[in-house]
This record gives sequence, C-alpha cells and structure tokens, in this order.
Amino acid sequence: MTAHLPILQVVLPLMAAPLCLLIRNGPATRYLAIGVAWTSLWIACQLLGQVVAEGPISYMLGGWVAPFGIEYRIDAVNAYLLVIVTMIASVVLPFGVDRIPLTVPAGKEYLYNAAFLLCICGLLGISITGDIFNVFVFLEISSLASYTLISLGKGRRALRAAFSYLVMGTVGGTFFLIGVGLLYQATGTLNMADLAERLPASFGARSVVVSFAFLTVGIGIKLAVFPLHQWLPNAYSHAPARVSAFLAATATKVSFYLLLRVFFGIFGVTYVFGTLRAQNLLIPLSLLAMFVGSVAAINQTNIKRLLAYSSIAQIGYMTLGLSMASVDGLTGGIVHLFNHALMKGGLFLVVACVGYRLGSDRVEDWSGVGRRMPWTMAAFVVGGLSLIGVPGTVGFVSKWYLVLGAINRGWTLVAPLILLSSLLAVVYVWRIIEIAWFRQAPAGAKREEAPLSMLVPTWVLIGATLYFGFHTDLTVGVARQAAQALLGGTP
Repeated sequence: MTAHLPILQVVLPLMAAPLCLLIRNGPATRYLAIGVAWTSLWIACQLLGQVVAEGPISYMLGGWVAPFGIEYRIDAVNAYLLVIVTMIASVVLPFGVDRIPLTVPAGKEYLYNAAFLLCICGLLGISITGDIFNVFVFLEISSLASYTLISLGKGRRALRAAFSYLVMGTVGGTFFLIGVGLLYQATGTLNMADLAERLPASFGARSVVVSFAFLTVGIGIKLAVFPLHQWLPNAYSHAPARVSAFLAATATKVSFYLLLRVFFGIFGVTYVFGTLRAQNLLIPLSLLAMFVGSVAAINQTNIKRLLAYSSIAQIGYMTLGLSMASVDGLTGGIVHLFNHALMKGGLFLVVACVGYRLGSDRVEDWSGVGRRMPWTMAAFVVGGLSLIGVPGTVGFVSKWYLVLGAINRGWTLVAPLILLSSLLAVVYVWRIIEIAWFRQAPAGAKREEAPLSMLVPTWVLIGATLYFGFHTDLTVGVARQAAQALLGGTP
C-alpha cells in the first residue's frame, strides 16, 4: 500500500466527493470530509518523509512508463506543498463543526462538502502530477469547485464574486491551455521532465517564447499577481468564512508552485532569467504589489477585504523571491508560501470567530471586541505581528531570507523597500488592534468568547506561526533543499 500513496493522495478526496452527493446527509458528509482531510495529511507527511530520506518519488499511472504515460512525481518542492494543502484542510474543515448551518445555506451542506473535497483533489493533483496537461485538468477541477464554494456565501454579492472569478479563471485557464498546446507543438511531449530535456533545442522558435508568455499570464491570473488580481478581493470577501480561510491559505500557494515549476523545472533558470530576462518585469510588479496591496488594505472598511488586499502584497513577496533566482531569495519565497498559509488562514478564521459573535465584518463594528473576545483577538494580534514580520514569528523568517537574497544579489534598493513595505503592514494591523482593544464596546455588550470548535482550529494555525518562527529547521530546511533542486545547483 505504501507504494501507492501518491495516487491515493488524489483518489481519496476524488472518490469521497461523489459519495457526499449520494449520502446527502449533512453530518455524515461533514465527518467524511474531515476524515478524508486527516488521512490525506497523514499520506502527505509520509511522502514528505520519504522524499527527505530517499529522494524524489516517481509513480507511473497504469504502469505506463513516462513520457508515454502520466507520471506522478514528488520531490522536495511539491512534497512540501502537499503537506501545506492537507494541513490547512485538516484544520479548516473541523472549524465550527457543530455550527455548520450558520456558515452554509440550510440543506446545502452535502454540496458544500462535495465541492470542498473536489477543491482539495484539484489542488493536490496540480501539486503532484508530472504531466503539464494533467495540471490543466486538475486546475479546472479546483477552479470549478472554488466557484461553487464562493457562490455558497450569503447574499447576491457572493454570486457576483463567483461569476467574476469564473470569468477571470476561465481566461487564465485558456491562456494556460494555449501555452501547453504550443509547448506540445514544439516538443511533442507533455511530461514536464521530458519537456525540460527537449525544450532547449527549440529555444530559438517564436512559439516557445509565446508559450512562455501564455503560461505566465495564465498562472499569473490564478496567482492574483499584480495587476491581474481583480478577482481576489471580492472572492475572499463574500465567500463563506471557512472557504475564505482555505482558499487564502492554499489556492494562490499552489499557483505559485506552478509558476516555480514552469520557470525553473520546464524552461530553466538560464533561459527565463538569462535569455528572456523575466526579472526585469517581475521585480517592478512584485514591488508594486507589496506597496499597492498594503496601501489598499489600509483604506478598507471590511476586515475580509483588508486581509484580501494584504494577500496581494504577500504574493508580491513570493514573486520577488522567485525573481531573485538565487538560493537565498528562492528559499525566502518558498518558505513564505508556507508561512503565509499559516498566518492568513489563521487570520481569516479569527474574522470568522468574530463574525459569528458580532454578525459583522466591518472594521468599525469591532470596537471593544478585544475585551469581549480576548483569546480570539489575541490570535489576531499574533497573526498581525507575523504579517508585519516581527522577530519570533514566521513572517520574520521569510523576510529575513528575502532581504538576505536582495543583499547578496547587490540589489541595494530592494532590501530597504522590503522593510518599508513591512512598515505599511504596521498601519493596517495596528488600526484593527486599536479599534478592538482600546475603544469602548457598545453599551450592554457581554464578554462572550468564540466556541471551542472555532477557537481551537484558529489557535492551531496561529500557534504554528510562533512555533515555526523559532523552529525553522523543517520549513527553511525543506525550502532550501527545494530551492537548490529548482536552481540545479546554481548559487
């Protein structure tokens, strides 16, 4: 059975999703989804341990040898991502498990759980497959499930947000598919490892340059790279609380992994950053994202939109690390993928806790909530400090490596800009803290903490931002190993 863990990682949630539709019982599908998520986390941890100890794993579907058959290939890069996706799902799904009807429309819980499992399946499939057309298939599975999950939010705005995401997601998927078609035309293969070997012979062809552009734009839309981010604020703001937490912590991270795989695993660092000089475009866009996202967050009146715009800034840090094309910079970008999943997932769960008690996500309605819900708002403080990058939190670890990478590259202006953009995060984080802790609560407001079924998952993620802020051997160690593998030994 151990030899078949790679395929079980994808098949398990894929088979459980239609079971939810057959069962049609809310509590039964709820616990089925939780069990699948926890089992998937166990499988992901086993695969990560095997990769660290023995090296990459290659699994041939149906016994067909690559490149003729579909290969599932697991290395230090995607084994790391499998753990992130399954860990977030394992924490988010039990969140408010005894209060589901408050966050999902009555009678639609089985649809919610089926779509959630399909989304998990799609994200894991993107992460694990070694076939680029298979990536497109799983990309569409996760996207369609995401549109459904967002549409289950309250009010017509959720439907509009889902439709907007559908339009942008369809454009992104179409661009990606065109890029895949052009690559196949140039090389005659879809296996990513085989593509990397055959592609250099065709680097002079215009179709290869065009395919790179189509793939980059398509993935950039899914990743919400500035200025292709328009779908993200509405999607995160109007989706059900747990959906916002899950998508914010996983969907863009998987897209970032896909960008890493295309840049470094298929086209190669020399072609992308030497011949095409993609850094000349990526660096300005990354810096703009860091500042525009933070400034937009400062001006928001809705907490979920504030966190959504903050995510745009954090994506800028990840793409900045990618554009450095060095071990330190790429380590910073990859470890920020993990760290941002923890802190943003935890912060969205905090918003869900407060929304459950107050019934509002508006900033002004949070007056005095720190005294009414001290444990919940303490989690927000810790998550906010991590967003800023205060030492002792995971946010500091990421930014340390990004600054180190910029200095080692001789980018003397980029390093202080990273620090300056972190100061902008102080503004919007402090704004919430000031309203929550230092303003008076409305007359008659009682101290009423969030239920344990909500508070415990929240603190699991927020507590992890502190734990991995001090114990960096696993996160930074695997990220550095992944960066070295992607760069092929380049310093």
